[in-house]
Amino acid sequence: MQKITEKIRLLCTEKNAVILVHNYQLPEVQDIADFTGDSLELARVSQKLKCKVILFCGVHFMAETTKILNPDKTVLIPDLHAGCPMADMITEEQLRREREKHPAAAVVTYVNSTAEVKALSDICCTSANGVKVVNSIEQEDVIFTPDKYLGSYIERQIKNKKFYLWSGYCPTHMVFSKSGIEKLQKAHPTAEVLAHPECRIEVQKIADRICSTSQMISHAKTSKASKFIICTEIGMLYRLQKENPGKEFIAGSHNAICPSMKLNSLEKVLWALEDMKHEIHVDETIRQKALKAIERMVAIP
Repeated sequence: MQKITEKIRLLCTEKNAVILVHNYQLPEVQDIADFTGDSLELARVSQKLKCKVILFCGVHFMAETTKILNPDKTVLIPDLHAGCPMADMITEEQLRREREKHPAAAVVTYVNSTAEVKALSDICCTSANGVKVVNSIEQEDVIFTPDKYLGSYIERQIKNKKFYLWSGYCPTHMVFSKSGIEKLQKAHPTAEVLAHPECRIEVQKIADRICSTSQMISHAKTSKASKFIICTEIGMLYRLQKENPGKEFIAGSHNAICPSMKLNSLEKVLWALEDMKHEIHVDETIRQKALKAIERMVAIP
């Protein structure tokens, strides 16, 4: 593994490449990152890079978003099959029909979506900034796509807007249950429950905090609690434990594994850099439209 890591670092130098890694990636992939973060953090980082090549270790829509923001850079992904079931739950045509049903509504789209869907949206959001994004729009009616659970969470925080929630969801976050978390709470009564807003409402309601992955990291560092039950993809526990060695992090479910996120490996990172393969391309017309929705999101402090 050390030899592979050394080869990767040499190739990054030779090809002026930077590796961006999402928090859900395998531990060994997180360890070779130049930057690790959630979707919003990595989108912002990508815009400031001076490199020629960005290798994005995550799923396809994340690499696609990076390409939309960085058209002059070569954007690679280690495995083209690393998709997102949630992103596939709404199509361009379905969103067009939804807009026709509610012509006065603004379309707010979670970044877990395709470039084509982003292009039809007024603004994008992440789990970290969804409430801020919806508060920033003037329209009283909001079409929120594709995640109904994140949309429901935002809706509960904002009382002066009418929401039309698309019925998408993350299959990985569906494995968390109220009964399962309550069992863990009994076994660890001093633990704080941190739940991602992609979790079902029954889980959100019993959580101590509802957090994006970046918010989980910042809260774990500052909280007086020494033990946490984490309700998001299991890869998150590696970073939390690494950055907080004196605290304990318990998986809300050991089945919370995203198969797509785990497709990227050190070997595939190496091969992608060696052969400059699995490049991400976005049609320029779609890119320009999607860029407007993403830039509006990134501009919000």
